[in-house]
Amino acid sequence: MKCGIIGLPNTGKSTFFNLISNSKALSKNFPFCTIEPNYGITKVPDERLYKLKTIINPMKIIPSEIKIVDIAGLIKGSHRGEGLGNKFLSHIREINVIIHMIRFFHEINIIHVEGSINPIRDKEIIDTELQLKDLETIEKRLEKVTKKNKTNKYTDILKKIFSFLRKGKNIRMYPFKYDEKEHIKDLQLLTIKPVIYVCNIDDKLNPKTNLYIEKMKKIVETENSTLITLSLKKNNLGIDQVLKNTYKLLNLQSFFTVGKQEIRSWSIPNPCTAYEASSVIHTDFKKKFIKAKVIHYDDFIKYESEENVKKAGKVLLAGKNYFIKDGDIVDFRLNQ
Repeated sequence: MKCGIIGLPNTGKSTFFNLISNSKALSKNFPFCTIEPNYGITKVPDERLYKLKTIINPMKIIPSEIKIVDIAGLIKGSHRGEGLGNKFLSHIREINVIIHMIRFFHEINIIHVEGSINPIRDKEIIDTELQLKDLETIEKRLEKVTKKNKTNKYTDILKKIFSFLRKGKNIRMYPFKYDEKEHIKDLQLLTIKPVIYVCNIDDKLNPKTNLYIEKMKKIVETENSTLITLSLKKNNLGIDQVLKNTYKLLNLQSFFTVGKQEIRSWSIPNPCTAYEASSVIHTDFKKKFIKAKVIHYDDFIKYESEENVKKAGKVLLAGKNYFIKDGDIVDFRLNQ
């Protein structure tokens, strides 16, 4: 599971990538500074780790991590291969969540490929390119199934989303029913992926920027997506918001293991059984699994020690089929 940063050239994608991944992706003032995607790992901010630390006082804490990709900038015509279009679009297919970086900042020394600052227009350019590529993908598939004279539920949903896309709407907004999404999963469509929109603003807001932000909020609300405003010059708390929201959109949750040596957060899918979660620590744990001793985070914070949690009757001995809850503190009991 990984997320990817997309946007027009010179929006701050590589700067953002470097900030969250401690990587050294090239960040220069010219279009297509990023050619090949940059891959990195970023830690997911979680205040719960630090609250546990105040009680347990371990040697170290280890947060959960997610994979992140900095993808080359997109321009008009990318769906036809303009700029680095074909490469760009193929890299988006590999990711699960999109972080769409939009330029709101005014910096005369940093080139804008469209010649002016207009975030609404810039978002539409990206949307249109992804939509056109999806239309092309669906059209090819429809041609293939038509040749085989296959008319069924699969072709019906293809035609419906094709029509939806032609209206300039992203597939993530389509009102899917029942298992319809499963029928098109193998197409790896671009506009079906969940998106977090990131507004990269100046240090100080001006009335025009505020107006653009308000307009963008209304547009993003219609998509039921998330909008986060930050200034990469300030490196403010908006970055933590982006990462937390990305983690949720990746459909991940965390459980903790605790001890004097370390407190560690582990990423697992949501939902996930105790049996499945055990293999995240070590693949052998599944073979040796007996039970899982579970204390929920809130109870541990309330009672401030495992002994007190036991006295309060809040310790659970769970079997294989117990579904881990986000924030569970788990100690796996294994057959030695």
